[in-house]
Amino acid sequence: MGRLASILIGLPLSILAVALAVANRKAVTLSLDPFSPDAPALAVTLPLFAVVFGALILGVVAGGTVTWLRQGRFRREARRARRILDRTPPGNAPERASSGALGLPAPRA
Repeated sequence: MGRLASILIGLPLSILAVALAVANRKAVTLSLDPFSPDAPALAVTLPLFAVVFGALILGVVAGGTVTWLRQGRFRREARRARRILDRTPPGNAPERASSGALGLPAPRA
């Protein structure tokens, strides 16, 4: 089911991306100098689709990085809980799962 859904979503998106690239081949100037728009010190001329795709890729990478950083405390808590479980003898921890999986953390007060 996952492979079929991937194909049903990925194929139209791929066709749309190729159509966008073919329709937007004209070169545009990307200026990175906000103080002199007429004669920018740092400017790059690229096809418009490259600018759009680059912005999308940059957004995905930035969003993934922020999400990964924000979830760091949960990964740290899971590592701490796993170390505690690994140090506890099996007979003294009746709630310890046989598969070694961790449960939900205790609710915060």
